[in-house]
Amino acid sequence: MFSAASALAQGTVEDYNRAYALKTTFSADSVFNWARNVVWRDSSHVLHYQISTPQGKRYVVYDADKASTSVFNSKEEQDKALGIKPRPAHKPRFKPQRERHWMEVDEENDPRPIVSPDGKLDAFIEEYNVVIHNTDEPYHKTRRLTQDGTIGKYYSNRIQWSPDGKYILVCKRRPVEKRYVYYVESSPSDQLQPKLHKQEYAKPGDELPQHYPVIIEVATGRAVEADASLIDNQYDLEWLQWSPDSKYVTMEYNQRGHHLYQLLAMDAATGNMRTVVEEKANTFVNYTRLWRQFINDGKQLLWLSERDNWNHLYLYDVKTSKVIRQITKGPWCVRDIQFVDEKEGTIYFSASGRNNGEDPYHVHYYKIGIDGKNLVELTPEPGNHNATFSYDRRYLVDTYSTVASAPVTVLRNVSDGSLVRTLETADISRLEKHGWVAPEVFVAKGRDGVTDMWGIIQRPVNFDPNKKYPVIEYIYAGPGSAYTPKSFIPYNWNMTSLAELGFIVVQLDAMGTSWRGKQFEEVCYKNLKDAGFPDRMLWIKAAAGKYPYMDADRVGIFGASAGGQESTTAVLLHGDFYKAAYSSCGCHDNRMDKIWWNEQWMSHPIDSSYVECSNVENAHKLERPLMLVVGEMDDNVDPSSTYQVVNALIKANKDFELVMLPGVHHTMGESFGEHKRYDFFVKHLLGVNPPKWNELK
Repeated sequence: MFSAASALAQGTVEDYNRAYALKTTFSADSVFNWARNVVWRDSSHVLHYQISTPQGKRYVVYDADKASTSVFNSKEEQDKALGIKPRPAHKPRFKPQRERHWMEVDEENDPRPIVSPDGKLDAFIEEYNVVIHNTDEPYHKTRRLTQDGTIGKYYSNRIQWSPDGKYILVCKRRPVEKRYVYYVESSPSDQLQPKLHKQEYAKPGDELPQHYPVIIEVATGRAVEADASLIDNQYDLEWLQWSPDSKYVTMEYNQRGHHLYQLLAMDAATGNMRTVVEEKANTFVNYTRLWRQFINDGKQLLWLSERDNWNHLYLYDVKTSKVIRQITKGPWCVRDIQFVDEKEGTIYFSASGRNNGEDPYHVHYYKIGIDGKNLVELTPEPGNHNATFSYDRRYLVDTYSTVASAPVTVLRNVSDGSLVRTLETADISRLEKHGWVAPEVFVAKGRDGVTDMWGIIQRPVNFDPNKKYPVIEYIYAGPGSAYTPKSFIPYNWNMTSLAELGFIVVQLDAMGTSWRGKQFEEVCYKNLKDAGFPDRMLWIKAAAGKYPYMDADRVGIFGASAGGQESTTAVLLHGDFYKAAYSSCGCHDNRMDKIWWNEQWMSHPIDSSYVECSNVENAHKLERPLMLVVGEMDDNVDPSSTYQVVNALIKANKDFELVMLPGVHHTMGESFGEHKRYDFFVKHLLGVNPPKWNELK
């Protein structure tokens, strides 16, 4: 293998230097007339954007009413023409508060006055209870509305007045002891000695705060409480909202384990709770998909759900809790809601999978009547679309492309999707002059022999079909989304340079990822170790069957975060196929990682499935080269998740490599780790010794 690889001259100094050079050679500025940063000017029909040209950057203003274009040499000239004044430097009047880390949970117990609709009263928390204060009197003059708040079950400061000002909605909050992750920063920039940091970090199985809604009549102090048994074992109780008529409060109840999700309505007079919408699943309710909007003065509700396997819109009667109609339907997914125009009776949304014969992940834009009629596609060209509507929704500006075709930006009428004007067509001739090679979209059947798996194949610029290329897969999986690029990218940070060293680099979305229907997603339920590997291996074998220069006997894999977990799993459980893995900042044991990601797919309470999916538990199975990378200050995935794999590998007497990056947070490896990754695959897949680092430019 060494002699054969040397004859092919892959992994050379020249290859490395070319790989690094492409980061600047294939920059976005090398693509001319690509409309970027497209923005509508206030409520007008004037839009502006930036392009690159052979002469430098230009700033374009287009007036849709006048059909006129103005081009400026600087943003300052553009802003002056648009009447945009430069913002003065902001000088904070008060000392800024410490920004809360995204893992830190608000205890909801600091005093925060909430003013009534008429401005005459405000309410806040004092000594664990709700008090009322006349806004024209000193703050020490208050009236206590509750008496039963305690340190162990206090009233939350998230107070909401009813629209008519007669009631206050508040929750009793039962706090829990918090978990913290501790970090030693070995090499701080401002001192010699290490620093100890701690960060709040809830993990699967930890106790969570509970909220119990209370509605208080302000004039009398009479309070009604929700039946706690109807909202027990909460993961979340969120989106509490008064009805316009002040008769009830709606809230979204996410039960721990994510098998039940309900929109509930609590009667202001009685406290009685009823279910407006209910989502149930034996696997998981993917609650991040859910969306709601009340219409018709709160009498009706628009709701987004995967209940028929596909993500679709439903219209509810709030009073009867009945579905009036399913608005969208079919084997495709609504992706986002842009606008709901009640007066017009129209919903504007994006979706994928409607266009037969096209990549099912491509996003297009549509509008449909709330009555479920008159569906109009607003962006008909094949490709992945990104549209921005004018404020009055008369026009939309749309940029579309594929991974293999340059972006085109057009202006369209929203009334019927008709083309007004093509604003820009990107020119990639400079990229092509420097050898840019578009990735190939490749499709092959998955494990069921029926479902298509979509992915991309990246070849080096000096590709030679007479050579034999090892294959490296970049992996990131999980039902959070789909991850394979669908739009034009001049330089793919995960693939472009790596391919230059003498590899074919691939990426695909296998079963267990999103936007192909809920059954496609649910493969991962309590089984994150699956990671779509049965589909991935078949896909790579199919590609190698079509292209003999792809060596399916030399396949490597790499990823970070969830991809770090999955790439290690690949060599532990599928080492007969994956011959080497680079894994950075992996959540290697789902009991060690953040609560929301892992309980969403692995459920609650913790059971044996968590153990079976653990790379720590399976570390003794390692028979292939493995490089583990971890950021010392990773505030996303607990670094101990990697260290525990290291510990298990050492105890099992396994050979592996560990790269620890001082002071680094959640990462693929930064520039040092990238170079280590290149060397790792050159050594273990090409079978040659990598160039010395001081030999490279």
